[in-house]
Amino acid sequence: MNPLSDDIRGIDRGATLEYRGIRFARANRLQPPVDIDGWDPGFDATNSGAQAPQVGGALENMLGADDVEMSEDCLFLNVVTPARDDRRRPVLVFVHGGAFVTGSGSTPWYDGAPLAARGDVVVITLNYRLGALGFLGDRNLGTLDQISALRWVQRNVESFGGDPGRVTIFGESAGGAAVISLLGAPAAADLFHAVWAMSPSIPQLRTPDKAARMERRFLDAVGPDATIADLEELSVDQILAAQNADADLARNFQNFTPTEDTDELPAGLLENAARDPRPVVIGTNRDEMLLFTAFDGSRKDWGEADVERAFRRRFDDRSTMAIERYRDARPESDANQLISAMQTDELFRSPAQRFATARAEAGQPAFMYLFDQTSSAFGGALGSCHGLDLPFAFDTLTARGVETFTGSDSSLATVADQFATALVTFAHDHDPGWVRYDTTRRATQRIGPVPDVVDDPEPALRELWES
Repeated sequence: MNPLSDDIRGIDRGATLEYRGIRFARANRLQPPVDIDGWDPGFDATNSGAQAPQVGGALENMLGADDVEMSEDCLFLNVVTPARDDRRRPVLVFVHGGAFVTGSGSTPWYDGAPLAARGDVVVITLNYRLGALGFLGDRNLGTLDQISALRWVQRNVESFGGDPGRVTIFGESAGGAAVISLLGAPAAADLFHAVWAMSPSIPQLRTPDKAARMERRFLDAVGPDATIADLEELSVDQILAAQNADADLARNFQNFTPTEDTDELPAGLLENAARDPRPVVIGTNRDEMLLFTAFDGSRKDWGEADVERAFRRRFDDRSTMAIERYRDARPESDANQLISAMQTDELFRSPAQRFATARAEAGQPAFMYLFDQTSSAFGGALGSCHGLDLPFAFDTLTARGVETFTGSDSSLATVADQFATALVTFAHDHDPGWVRYDTTRRATQRIGPVPDVVDDPEPALRELWES
């Protein structure tokens, strides 16, 4: 195909060209995706494709996800490029977050135009199936969708001025866990060349036993003695209702998530990913859990007894020592903030550090960062919470709803410049411009108002979780 042809109609945004809603696959319910080779001549790529069925929350609405229709027919991607020429630019492919139950590649905060213009790169965002339709039991259908999209990139990105030999996948939260899991996916071995994982929810990756138990709970929510075959007769709304009928199931961190020891993701998933030679950047936000806990009314009156209870559940007879270490590290924190700091490390920071350490021990390239820009919104209650880094990484600070989340601090543009520049630099060189992580220095790049390299930040907390 002539990369300069006018076979597809997009949006001219001045410094970039944008193509929305390109289908990369089709899929029947609970079946693997079937790749689509390209697009029909004259295809109108000026509108977003449908997003996967989901029940969104306040954050999804803030991100603007409510503007796009939902459909099971949701396997679409979006491309932003500086030009359709023969430059063969690096390619950034983004996998969205949302706990594997919400989200969309067409979310305005994920607009690829600023990155494409800044770094002369092609930026692609994609949809994949979510919830029971994407990850019921050990059916890693959402993972297969992501791999299908990467195959589309290999076949077609040259037509958009991209280089199929320089593809970096990046993702945030569930998307961060997804891109790490793809390092261990045999079918994706030749489809990308580097990984950037933002706040990856690594503990969401699960075993077949856990998958089987969560599948049974979902089927019980569908109805007495319900089977997989019964799902063919349900409407999408009925499936979403069953996902949320059991409150414990709806809140479970591993309800519908990628499963290892399967054809798509073999056993020893994280070990395999740690040994993979493709360069990896991995990082977390300083106060991840405050997104979920800062406005939780049930926690507003928590005190010392609640701190002791929460820490005892995690650390048993070491809880007193653990509390002391967290009080030393977070001396201004109240009970909820102290517990949230511990939960941040349990669910995000410590798993990321362990993964970076495993890669370093295996001799594979790893780079680590800590995002510590604080939101000034809501009186600073969110700190540097989960998801706050997204408009900085994409340099989309002017997108709808961003200022409500970030506040209007004078440092925002400078921090966005740091993050976005590092990301596009990594896409070009597979090096973000930081010191490589090892088990001697444990060098960690701080991204924030005062950027610097910190050797082994808060070692007492790291050692607490390692032991």
